[in-house]
Amino acid sequence: MGPIGTSGVRARTAGRRVAVVLVVGAVLVVGAVLAGAVLAGCAATGGSATKVFPTQTALQRDLVSGVSADGALPHLEALQRIADDNGGNRASGGPGYEASVDYVVGVLREAGLDVQTPIYPAGEGRRGERPGPLRNVVAQTRTGDPDRVVLLGAHLDSVREGPGINDNGTGVAALLEIARTMSDRAGSPQAGNMVRFAFWGSEEYDLLGSTHYVETLSDAERESLLMYLNLDMLGSPNAGYFVQGGQGERTSRAGPPGSETIGQVLVEQFEAAGITPELTAFYDEASDYDPFVDAGVPSGGVYAGDADEKTAEQARDWGGEAGEVYDECYHEACDRVDNVDRAAYDRFLDAVAGTTAHFAEADGPLTG
Repeated sequence: MGPIGTSGVRARTAGRRVAVVLVVGAVLVVGAVLAGAVLAGCAATGGSATKVFPTQTALQRDLVSGVSADGALPHLEALQRIADDNGGNRASGGPGYEASVDYVVGVLREAGLDVQTPIYPAGEGRRGERPGPLRNVVAQTRTGDPDRVVLLGAHLDSVREGPGINDNGTGVAALLEIARTMSDRAGSPQAGNMVRFAFWGSEEYDLLGSTHYVETLSDAERESLLMYLNLDMLGSPNAGYFVQGGQGERTSRAGPPGSETIGQVLVEQFEAAGITPELTAFYDEASDYDPFVDAGVPSGGVYAGDADEKTAEQARDWGGEAGEVYDECYHEACDRVDNVDRAAYDRFLDAVAGTTAHFAEADGPLTG
């Protein structure tokens, strides 16, 4: 992930265009006793949101209460060990990345999910990546409608300069923790929609893994995606709370129709955890949401901030130090397990878990 400015724009050091920011919008939710919520009636992009707090279903209660930073910690420690054993990083094309793929596959299979490792091409000479095919990891629940897929993704690779535990071991471990909690329901939560987890390679090197995945979907496979939610850096030590989806004047910034609904649900879930997040907009080629936005898939995202400075207003609202960067170890060798703010990470886990359950049970189209 690239640096996030106080203006909400984040520049990627790999020569990418600047990025991030988030979402605002309004949604009406009809709470159903076991079926979840039907979302509709969003306000205009960029407008003020009507706050709606849907009644929690059993799946939401189970996921939110079941996930925790403590539960995700063993995965962070495993990714740290992998980096330490492989030259200090988990960069795509290197042995640390391949070992990370194997670790994630093992956890997901033990959780009872259907797991695949589709390959994608990596071009020769891409900043140290080896030429030839590399692997993404894609896993999904064994229940739910395969024509209505809730897709969550996080990049699995680090930069070559460090182990990438906040960026983006935290996103990876969050997905594994949610998958583990779902596995307590026999790997097959009783929800109407299928839940899919994706772990992307080469995010730090031109979004190669996620881009190839989207570009090789058939029309039917693409249309089956109800939504995409991107997780990138969830435990910054001077944490911000940023949400993407629905904010901006163009589709490339706001996301396709339905993105505002995702952003609003994320806001509601953060507020339930006691935090009011900041809504910002998507920027081109900033993280793995980009190919999904381009393909017309309703998209959202969450992140805790990287190399830009926390404002005085943000410090007042969220705590932490104004005038200091969100993560001083961003893309550095010190991005290790002890760099992660576990209290912030807990809040992100709760918000993502609640959002996942919400859309897993949604029985109407995403609008807004």
